[in-house]
Amino acid sequence: MKIHASPRITGNLSGVTLAGQAGTWDLTHSGGRIAALRPSRQTGGGMVLPLMADIHVHLDKTMTIGRMPRRAASLFDAIEMMGEDAAGWTEADMRRRVGTALARAYRHGTALMRSHLDWNTAEAPLAWPVLTELAQEWRGRIDLQLASLTALDLIEELGPRIAPQLRAGGGVMGAFVYRNADMPRKIALVFDLAEAHGLDLDFHVDEGLEPEAQGFDAILDETERRGMAGRVLCGHGCSLSVRDPDQVLRLLERAAHAGVGLTVLPGANSYLQDAQDGRTPRLRGIAPLQEARAAGMPVMIASDNVQDGFFPFGDHDLWDVYRLAVLAGHLPHADWLDAITSTPAHWMGQDTTICEGGPASFIRFESPSLIDALSRPSAVRQVWRDGQILLHDEGVET
Repeated sequence: MKIHASPRITGNLSGVTLAGQAGTWDLTHSGGRIAALRPSRQTGGGMVLPLMADIHVHLDKTMTIGRMPRRAASLFDAIEMMGEDAAGWTEADMRRRVGTALARAYRHGTALMRSHLDWNTAEAPLAWPVLTELAQEWRGRIDLQLASLTALDLIEELGPRIAPQLRAGGGVMGAFVYRNADMPRKIALVFDLAEAHGLDLDFHVDEGLEPEAQGFDAILDETERRGMAGRVLCGHGCSLSVRDPDQVLRLLERAAHAGVGLTVLPGANSYLQDAQDGRTPRLRGIAPLQEARAAGMPVMIASDNVQDGFFPFGDHDLWDVYRLAVLAGHLPHADWLDAITSTPAHWMGQDTTICEGGPASFIRFESPSLIDALSRPSAVRQVWRDGQILLHDEGVET
C-alpha cells in the first residue's frame, strides 16, 4: 500500500471543534507548524483531535486470520493455534504483514505504537530483528516501541538473556501472568530484571474471568515496594470485573497511588471472554476502566490483536476501537479521547498535544460533532502530518 502526502499547505482552518475544548477555534498553520490557535465566531469547520497512540498491539501475529483452522474457542485455544502458525513464519511473510498493518495504522491517524512480541526462547524471536528494522524504516511516521511477551514461568530461566537484548534495543519487558504457582517470587524476578537493566514493564495479566486470577495484586505489591511509579503498565485485567467490587476499588486506589497504568482491550476481550458455542455471553470481560479512572489510574484503550487467531476483525484503526470501547464500556463519549491520545502518548514518552508552535499534525473529521464522527464510519477523515494531508494510493484523502 502506498501512502502519499499532499503538498504542504499554508492557511487557516476556521471554526473547528478541538477535542476536549469548548467552543470553536481558528487554526492557522504554516511551514508544517501551528502558527496560531484562536477562539472563533465561525462554526462548521469539522472536528480536530490529536494523532492517536496505540499502546498495546501484536504486530507479529497480525493479518494471519486466513490461516487459522477454526474460530478460537478460548484464549488458550487461540494461543495454541497461533503457536502452530508461528512455526511457519518467515522474514518475508512477517515484513509483508507488519508493513501492511503499519501502513493502515498510519493512514488512520496513529503516530505511536507499542507491539508485544512473543519471546519464549533464550534467543530473540524472528519478530525482534524484523520489527526493529521496520521501526527504523517507519520512524517519524509511526514511532514503534517493542515489548517482550514471555510466559511468567519461563522468566527465571530466560529473563537474564532477554533483558540485556531489550536494554540494547530500547525495548520494554513484559510477561504473561495468569494464575501461576509461586507468583509473588516470579513477579519479583521480573522487577529485579527491570531494575537491573533500566527497563519499563508492560504485563499481560489476569486475562480470564476467574476471581482467583490475582496477578494484578502481586504486580501492585511489587510496584509499591520498589517505587516504580509510571513504569509499570497492566494490560487486560479481565478478572477485576468479576472479583469482589469493594476489594477491587481498594486495589485500584492503591494502583493509582503507586503509579500503575491500565490498558483496556475491548476487542479481543469481548470476543474471547465468556465465549461458549451456542450460548450468548453474559460477561463482557472488560476491566473496570471507569472505576480505575475514577480512582486516579492512567487508563488507556488499545487495539490488541487484529485479524489473527485471537480476534478476526479490525484494521489497525484505533478510532474504531474507541467506538467499541464507548459502547461496551458505557463511556461518556466526549470524556475518554485522552485514552487513545495523550495518556498512552505520555506513557510512551511522547506528546501529541495540539498547540501553538507544535506540528500541524492531527486528525480532522468533516463532522459537526464528536457523536457524528463516532456514528458514521464513512465520515471523511483527514490525517495531517506536518501540514500535509495523507492520501492513500488511489489519491483520495484519508
